[in-house]
Amino acid sequence: MVYAIVRAGGRQEKVSVGDFVTLDRVAGGAGSTIELPALLLVDGDKVTSQADALSKVTVTAEIIENLRGPKIVIQKYKNKTGYKKRQGHRSELTKVKVTSIA
Repeated sequence: MVYAIVRAGGRQEKVSVGDFVTLDRVAGGAGSTIELPALLLVDGDKVTSQADALSKVTVTAEIIENLRGPKIVIQKYKNKTGYKKRQGHRSELTKVKVTSIA
């Protein structure tokens, strides 16, 4: 089994061919392809972690859709002072499908 650890959106993800991964928003529309930098490559019993060998490895993924995450509600409250603050946000996300690890 071949899989790779890639850096995507400030996090590291374990991916193999055919996996769907949700990342922070990536530039590009549905159908376009992106390359993800590999940090580690495992091919059966062979593990590659040297930077010069990993520079030749390309992990390509196809953008499936751009979407938004769930609503996060932030509420702050201080007792007896009348201080209330309400804030929220939804993260901008991209769903990708890993097409090849070469």
